[in-house]
Amino acid sequence: MRPDPLVVFTPSGKRGRFAKGTPVLTAARQLGVDLDSVCGGRGICSKCQITPSYGEFSKHGVTVAPDALTEWNSVEQRYDDKRGLKPGRRLGCQACVMGDVVIDVPPESQVHRQVVRKAASARPIIMDAATRLYYIEVAEPDMHEPTGDLERIARALREQWQIPGITTDLSTLSRLQPVLRKGGWKVTVALHKTSETALPRLVSIWPGLHEKGLYGLAIDLGSTTIAAHLTDLETGLVVASSGIMNPQIRYGEDLMSRVSYAMMNPGGDREMTTAVREAIDTLAIDIAREADVDPALILELVFVCNPVMHHLLLGIDPVELGQAPFALATSDALNLEARELGLSSLPPSSNVYILPCIAGHVGADAAAVALSEEPGKSEDLVLIVDVGTNAELLLGNTSRVLACSSPTGPAFEGAQISSGQRAAPGAIEAIRIDPVTREPRFRIIGSELWSDEDGFDLAAAASGITGICGSGIIEAVAELRLAGLMDPSGLLGSAEQTGSPRMIPEGRTHAYVIHDGTAEGGPLITVTQGDIRAIQLAKSALYAGARLLMDEMGVDTVDRVVLAGAFGAHISAKHAVVLGMIPDVPLDKVTSAGNAAGTGARIALCNLAARAEIERVVRRITKVETAIEPRFQEHFVAANAIPHKTDPFSELAKIVTLPNVSFNASGDREGRRRRRSS
Repeated sequence: MRPDPLVVFTPSGKRGRFAKGTPVLTAARQLGVDLDSVCGGRGICSKCQITPSYGEFSKHGVTVAPDALTEWNSVEQRYDDKRGLKPGRRLGCQACVMGDVVIDVPPESQVHRQVVRKAASARPIIMDAATRLYYIEVAEPDMHEPTGDLERIARALREQWQIPGITTDLSTLSRLQPVLRKGGWKVTVALHKTSETALPRLVSIWPGLHEKGLYGLAIDLGSTTIAAHLTDLETGLVVASSGIMNPQIRYGEDLMSRVSYAMMNPGGDREMTTAVREAIDTLAIDIAREADVDPALILELVFVCNPVMHHLLLGIDPVELGQAPFALATSDALNLEARELGLSSLPPSSNVYILPCIAGHVGADAAAVALSEEPGKSEDLVLIVDVGTNAELLLGNTSRVLACSSPTGPAFEGAQISSGQRAAPGAIEAIRIDPVTREPRFRIIGSELWSDEDGFDLAAAASGITGICGSGIIEAVAELRLAGLMDPSGLLGSAEQTGSPRMIPEGRTHAYVIHDGTAEGGPLITVTQGDIRAIQLAKSALYAGARLLMDEMGVDTVDRVVLAGAFGAHISAKHAVVLGMIPDVPLDKVTSAGNAAGTGARIALCNLAARAEIERVVRRITKVETAIEPRFQEHFVAANAIPHKTDPFSELAKIVTLPNVSFNASGDREGRRRRRSS
């Protein structure tokens, strides 16, 4: 007898088997997937929009046939006729499961929309933007001196601003004459330079003195999240920051899954390119609307991204990045125009600058971190860790800088975790477990109160307590170790072994209950043995990458650690060290850089010389390839223990004494438990 169809939801990663004919909305509700609906499934509200994906998904172990869902019906057609559905979208209340299927829940269909944590960091930047404004007074045409309008603009720039010459494109040229005449031969022009010595290009023109500003977008194109900072190119101030989920998640949560999708599905790379470009267009429009800025004034874009995102943004098949020697089509910085990337929301002549990649698995985002944090100028040895679905690490000082990437996977983002979710209001983001009572207290996104403080229930009522995000699951696993509920191997004890009724059986293993909201119709939020294994794999890959760089540098310790990205701002140094995510260092030597990749993108957006600088720096960084280095696997296996199997972690011992407990399958408790010293 054939099993019921398998339904996989992204970006949550939740999955389950359902009888044929089950509405997608019903499947989502039964799995606890965050899919909105207010009309009771009557096809009126349209909040349950979903995007099915078809083809072979090796990551999920399914092949999705074209008839995996029921055919488009009259209710969907009626809604599409009245309000319109984006191509490929279905209504979750109308589309029914008929075969194995992968379903993406777009951000606008989620009840608890993600909080994008890649906010802009405050950073002084010397302003010298590649695109600048110039007011000029242009000579009127003269029958006795037959020259074109463009040539007289060039002459005015030469005489009034000492700019020796300019170029332009056809779309800008076609606008010159009406603007010149409207302005009475007094105009403001925007000129763009790709380098200090390049001939400027005329990219836009306004009648008279233009006083509405000039803007650029610094975009951090991540595997999971696309974050953008709308920046005033005259002052450097960030006027708005926003972000959305990367829609490519439906093709695979990690980079190699997307490469695999492109390999196994002809045209799959083009699907992913189209999806991400449309998302960038949407993000640009939304952020401009938020800041009340005309999108026509956004004339500069800077992208930082990992190599796979780099190729998919450019429309290059990433297949070569999925196999040794991991060759990039190009690693150089790129200067393009918005029209070349099909970005229709912005002026077609807007300039696009993409930072250089360091190597096949270390991309322009790592280059942006290097630009922001400048490890090559550090007198002490600094390890910079940018944690994400694909972690990138830099280790260096004034003598040498090394770089590598490490495949941590999506667990740190809350994916593939039983109660996991993206960072959104209602998600548990911090947790503490009392070492004596084993009772938890926690804090959720959207409230500064802890769950044992007065007023928490009222504060949490707006969003509910919905799940646990990446920072929460990391702290939860570390706290389970500190409280003696988990042994160094990562094994959870039973209620009898630990003396805690919060340890509940789950098959042959156990889970720890953080919050039980089932009595009020809410979720049961637990940390399961499977969750711990997922975090162990992720943190082991991260730690092994760091140790590999340290081996190459010939050192056993680092002087300081910088945590970059969303995790840098939201994970405590103590929990990162207890878990063994990073090498052992004094906690006061662990600092946060916030969104360092986004900061590097803003530096490149606002300072032309910085682009030349990072292009020089990248050529001096030594790449260490984790995929072919045998020592990576050795370090990975040893790092599976919490915090580590062989490294002493002496600095950690100064702060806490980890409980000396172990649990076995028979239910007997072994060893003894010591109280934390602090």
